[in-house]
Amino acid sequence: MNDGSSSDSLAGSLRGELKRFSPGAKLPSSRSLVDRFGVSPVTVSRALAALAAEGLVETRPGSGTYRSQTVAHPAGPVDTSWQQVALTAGDQHGEPAPRVVDASGVLATLAAPPPGVIPLNGGYLHPDLQPQQALGAALARAARRPGAWDRPPVEGLTALRTWFAREAGVGPAQVLITAGGQAALTTALRALAPPGSALLVESPTYPGVLAVARAAGLRPVPVPTDADGVRPDLLADAFDATGARVFFCQPLFQNPTGTVLAPARRAQVTGIARAAGAFVIEDDFARRLGHGGPLPAPLVADDPHGTVVHVTSLTKPTSPSLRVGALIARGPVVERLRAIQVVDSFFVPRPLQEATLELVGAPAWPRHLRAVATGLRERRDAMLAALRRDLPELLPGRVPAGGYQLWLRLPDGTDETELCTAALRASVAVAAGRAYFAAEAPAPYLRVSFADTSGTEEIDEGIRRLAAAFTEVRAGI
Repeated sequence: MNDGSSSDSLAGSLRGELKRFSPGAKLPSSRSLVDRFGVSPVTVSRALAALAAEGLVETRPGSGTYRSQTVAHPAGPVDTSWQQVALTAGDQHGEPAPRVVDASGVLATLAAPPPGVIPLNGGYLHPDLQPQQALGAALARAARRPGAWDRPPVEGLTALRTWFAREAGVGPAQVLITAGGQAALTTALRALAPPGSALLVESPTYPGVLAVARAAGLRPVPVPTDADGVRPDLLADAFDATGARVFFCQPLFQNPTGTVLAPARRAQVTGIARAAGAFVIEDDFARRLGHGGPLPAPLVADDPHGTVVHVTSLTKPTSPSLRVGALIARGPVVERLRAIQVVDSFFVPRPLQEATLELVGAPAWPRHLRAVATGLRERRDAMLAALRRDLPELLPGRVPAGGYQLWLRLPDGTDETELCTAALRASVAVAAGRAYFAAEAPAPYLRVSFADTSGTEEIDEGIRRLAAAFTEVRAGI
């Protein structure tokens, strides 16, 4: 059990015991709590901090911890039914009703599975693959930097902008530091697409962009893909039919298919968008998640016309909590992107930017990226081997050379939701394919991820459990 779950458990125990203490009475010392519950001093400290945040205890430096003099009593039920009208009704001047924000597709991969459930639905690296020691050292060094807590430039620290710019083949003036890739994507859509307009997306596509688009009042329009990425002929048709001015794509190790946009299609995609007077949002989320082979340059590196707005992030190859990314673009759109971000959040906290610079500038950084490539490749191969053994009918036809997931075509008639529910009963979490489509899905799919697993043994067991659930569901058809 980790310190976080242990501290939650200890806080629950202490919360139940507080009624034995009079208001203002002193609680047992931290040392005695360590001995009594057999936990670490850090766990005790976190538990007491949680109780203090609830107003149940007061910590007095040098004296100890006391039950609060004033005990908060839970309030009675409040009638908030009026909000259902306020949140859904338009105004009296004929304005449309407020938008419904649907985060279900995103939450399916963000929600932590219950204890004992193997997470084949995650979108982040397992702690064993995260550079936790290097991150801790980087944060410690960053905290000692002169001016580490000063206000940063709104565009981001020049040194960090330069680091991102080098890979994209642009200058630092074309880079805006963001609070991760999702924030960058939100900023880009708000800057480029007016509410009510169409947004072209690959089909299937990343559920996070569908959620952001719909929350912003945009209308996602799917453009089919094949083994070489988005189909240029259908992309051109979609621009003509919708008048869209933005196309969102993931040219490298696309989520969920793992596809890499074919070399011959790269110039076609940007050329079609340029002819339509439109932007291409390139989500390069997986650039540091390759499995060891050579990688094509980002689309933005070969785009002198300013068609491509590039989104990148360091979250995926490091930790879910390192929310640092970048927007890269050419031309007047840079100022639009900058203005949107300033209005939304002012700037990315400087200590986080300084820590990122320390991390990517350390000798451990390239070693970490090599370890990630090796770890993901081994997990991918283990999952393929397990599928070949236990679920050969779901084995994908093409092996992705990067990323962290496999996209499995299910037999016609298979109920994705029922399969995911059966899998959860079998203690393995997977993601239904329906959330990855902007419109009706052409077939049933399943996305299984290997990133958030401890290794081969857990993957083997996860696929074995999935196979049992699959057999159960298919038997009912």
